[in-house]
Order: sequence, then structure tokens, then C-alpha cells
Amino acid sequence: MNPNDRPPTTTAYTTPKTLLNKGTGFLSPYSHSLNPYAGCAFACSYCYVRQLPVALFRKQEWGTWVDIKQQAAELLRKELRKAKTKGPVTIFMSSSTDPYQPAEYKEQITRSLLEVMGSDPPDFLLVQTRSPLVTRDIDLLLPLKDRVRVSLTLETDREEIRRAFTPHAPPIAARLRAGRLLAEAGVPVQATIAPVLPSSEQFPAKLLPWANRVCLDDYFMGDGSGGARTAKLGMRSIYEQLGLESWYTPEAYKVVYERLLRVFPEHQVFLSQDGFSP
Repeated sequence: MNPNDRPPTTTAYTTPKTLLNKGTGFLSPYSHSLNPYAGCAFACSYCYVRQLPVALFRKQEWGTWVDIKQQAAELLRKELRKAKTKGPVTIFMSSSTDPYQPAEYKEQITRSLLEVMGSDPPDFLLVQTRSPLVTRDIDLLLPLKDRVRVSLTLETDREEIRRAFTPHAPPIAARLRAGRLLAEAGVPVQATIAPVLPSSEQFPAKLLPWANRVCLDDYFMGDGSGGARTAKLGMRSIYEQLGLESWYTPEAYKVVYERLLRVFPEHQVFLSQDGFSP
């Protein structure tokens, strides 16, 4: 499997009946998950969503289609109001797409959802993304104060590794810059090394200036099946091509974990689900 080989991404407009989904499984610490889009143009080679029904039941290859959810803000406003009558509302955005993928530049679905949550805040919102576009919405994130955390994914600090595994995702340098901008503005932000990819010893030092916490996860802890879903994607072959098989083991994360602890206090380094929890 070559992650570079895929047709262009096509978009379609849908009108969903619901936006807030009950938090289950890995996301059970949250009351709800929220996905502004279906599908994801970043098409990361290791993405566990490739093995979920949302991807398997489509005839198109994962990464080549994105559904844009129309009238999302109006729907969220109603659902949020209703959800709050039943108890605390904690939202994970997003679990099966990137809320700041390329379509967001034009469509601004995610921004419209943040506007709704700005006027009617949930108890907590985690924004999970690997896109520097998140910095565009600093003006909407700041008013949420400690009710929000941006979880910015950087699987590695080596650009050649990023290109081998996620050629359609934003460059590492742009993500590091985004982390700094968020932190300087006062937005709570964590660095999320998920999944752990081969990186340099200097990686933790590049996160320290802006991340007040780091979440570490890998295929074996985080894909919901002990690594079985990821194995079906043929990930081992990419590691073999790069001569980096030693990084494709359940113990590989410990190398990065130990490097992080040389730079970060232990209470700022989290593993898997603990790092994503509210």
C-alpha cells in the first residue's frame, strides 16, 4: 500500500438528523462525540477509521470522499440544549474525521459549531486535530477558557517519516508553529503523539515551549482492538520498507515516553485514553 496513490478527494453535502453521538468505548469518558464532517481528506495510512463501518460501507477509498454536514450549527444548538437537561455535556471533536481538514477552509462548519458552543458552552470540549487551521479560530476558543483543550497531533518530528505515513497531512513545521500560536494566545493545548512514529531524541524539546501536557498513544493501545485493526491495514510493510521494524512493536512507545520524561514533569505526560479524557 502506498499512501501517495489515491484519486482526488470529492465532496458532497448531507443533512444529518443528529450531530451529537453518545461517547462509548475509548471515548466513554465523554458524554458525546461530534464530527462536523464524514470522511477525511488527510487519509492517514494508519487511521483506525478505515476499518469502521463509515469507511467500509463506502465504495470509495478512504480519503477520497468528504461529506459536508449542512445546517450543522442549527442542529447542534437544539441538541446541545436538550443534552444539557440530562446532565454534564463533555464533547470530543472529532472521533472519525479531522474538524480542520481542507474542506473547512471554505465550508467553516467547525467554526459555526464553535460559535454555537461559545454562546452555550458545554462543560468541556476537546478539539482533536492535526491541522494548523485551528489557529484561525483562536478568537472562538479563547472565550471557552478552561472548558476547552486543543489536542494537536504530531506523531513525529521527522518530516520524511510524516511523508511516508501521512503524505496528505500538514507538515510538521506548520503544526509546531500552530502549537506555539495557540499557547501564546492563551488557548489550552496539548501535544498528542498518536500514533507513535519514529522520531528523534530532540522531539520532546520541540514540544516543551508550548505544550503544557503530552498524550502518547500507539496502535496497540489506541485502535480499540489491541492493534488488530491497524494490522489489517498492512502497516508493517511501511516500517519494513523504511527499515524501522523495531518501531512497530507494543514496546516502541516506551522509547518516546522515556525521552519525554527527561524534559516534561511526569504529571504532564499521559498514556492513551487518560490523555484524551476531559
